[in-house]
Amino acid sequence: MAAATPVEAATRILGGMLSVGAVTIRIVEVEAYGGGVDGPWPDPAAHSFRGRTARNAIMFGPAGFLYVYLSYGIHFCANVVCGPDGTGAAVLIRAGEVVRGLPVARERRPASRNDAGLARGPGNVGSALAMSLSHNGSDVFSQQSPVTLSLGDETVVASGPRTGVSVASERPWRFWLPGSAAVSTYRRSPRAPLSGVGW
Repeated sequence: MAAATPVEAATRILGGMLSVGAVTIRIVEVEAYGGGVDGPWPDPAAHSFRGRTARNAIMFGPAGFLYVYLSYGIHFCANVVCGPDGTGAAVLIRAGEVVRGLPVARERRPASRNDAGLARGPGNVGSALAMSLSHNGSDVFSQQSPVTLSLGDETVVASGPRTGVSVASERPWRFWLPGSAAVSTYRRSPRAPLSGVGW
């Protein structure tokens, strides 16, 4: 994938197929994240906002690589890096429909009430696909990669505020495919200011 703005990349990824081993999901919900104050898309909600660290180095390019992080010490979350080399930006995979490997995904997510919930939410995406830090830095467009992505071509895309972030929460950088039962319910962070100041 050529470098793109976070919004452009997010809409291109929607409807795409993300595969890890025996399981493939069709991506139905994503969130875009930018970078630091001096970059083209300042974003205080992004891991890259305060600059490059050992943890977030993959976010700074090149585009097309996977940034995986551990959330709250429990869930592995997957992001596709999208900005030009040296600029922090990525797209968080928030939800998907399991289209291959359904029995395997069910085993990995026994608490899910139904198949639509198997990969609903970024932590559940990681669980359904058995993501780990070993996948961090994978080139998702290489057929030799343990994680592969094919881009979508969706034309009907909805957008709204990002969920669960306490800053830049009103930025309409959450994108989803209307009508998919796997799309998560919007939840505003209780720490987010009502004014939307910060973006």
